[in-house]
Amino acid sequence: MLRAFFVHLSENRSLRRFAESSSIGRRISGRFVAGTEIADAVRVTQTVNRAGMSVSIDNLGENVTNPDEARHSAQLYHRILDAIVEHQLTANISLKLTHMGLDVDEGMARDLVSGLVAKAASMNPSGFVRVDMEGSPYTQRTLDFVHELHRRPGHANKVGTVIQCYLKRSEKDVEDLLAEKIRIRLCKGAYKEPPSIAYESKADVDANYIKLMKMLLKSDTYHGLATHDENIIRQAQAFATREKIARDSFEFQMLHGIRRDLQQQLVKDGWRMRVYIPFGTEWYPYFMRRLGERPANVFFIARNLLRS
Repeated sequence: MLRAFFVHLSENRSLRRFAESSSIGRRISGRFVAGTEIADAVRVTQTVNRAGMSVSIDNLGENVTNPDEARHSAQLYHRILDAIVEHQLTANISLKLTHMGLDVDEGMARDLVSGLVAKAASMNPSGFVRVDMEGSPYTQRTLDFVHELHRRPGHANKVGTVIQCYLKRSEKDVEDLLAEKIRIRLCKGAYKEPPSIAYESKADVDANYIKLMKMLLKSDTYHGLATHDENIIRQAQAFATREKIARDSFEFQMLHGIRRDLQQQLVKDGWRMRVYIPFGTEWYPYFMRRLGERPANVFFIARNLLRS
């Protein structure tokens, strides 16, 4: 119920305009969003890198409405890749296809993302572009897009995507991606979906996560397990140990500002950790989805508002 409430708020345009233009909105979002400029993302990434963790940088935005907006978004990502090289950051990039103009001109979006993948691949051996998953109307289009990009010369192992394990279709999607050795970020899912296509109970979502997690870890491709759930993390660690899966053959992933203590402990214990660092002026939908995922996030914001 809490998640549905905040997903509904994330779609409220009036509240979004107020929040993104107000100083208090920007202040309370600072827990989860690095800032509004590339320099803010660089600064936070440097701090995270010094703590022994890698990063995925995301310029927040989605559903652009014209080609100029899409090209502007792509150019900003080119600047992020330049900053990664200039500042020698241990980082890759994450992007949404609707931010690249998928709903405007799919061919244009394909060319824009392909240009970013080619640039990332030329930077260093770890150059990589993560294509984020959006709501279920985009699931198949995103997967088709990624499969096609991955087959292009020079793109193999340089582009990957995200699987949301609350979707009932995800096991088949994982099988198809693994068949082409496409790298996956496995997460639970943050969008409101109907029960006809998505598991509703936490127990069912967790069970599917663990099932898909084992499929990923047993493959010979490098994947990311995106979760803050300590029970799932313990199960992943136990499975990797039992199956003699090397700790450097996969990574845990968490969101900036959430469970920093757990992030640091995993690194201390010898596990790989990547932190997802978003930035930009269009932070409101992302912020609301984060509040809906964990009640503790709401309480954190409330405490800080009361203190101020």
